[in-house]
Amino acid sequence: MSIEARRPRDLSISETLAAEAEALGLDVTGAAEKGIALAIKAEKERRWKIENAEAIKASNDYVAKHGLPLAKYRLF
Repeated sequence: MSIEARRPRDLSISETLAAEAEALGLDVTGAAEKGIALAIKAEKERRWKIENAEAIKASNDYVAKHGLPLAKYRLF
């Protein structure tokens, strides 16, 4: 297992949020990292949908016109 290099960053968060997280014993750095990872994932998904919108529309149009490919083999 490789350990990813880490670099300190300066992040500003609200005092209220930091105090509440500390009172609950939360790992603020870990929570921030997870939140950033989720934001990255959501943005990549959003961009993928935009970049592939034409292909998605073409596929949906095909299914609307011809039905699902291999639908006759479905057991449900």
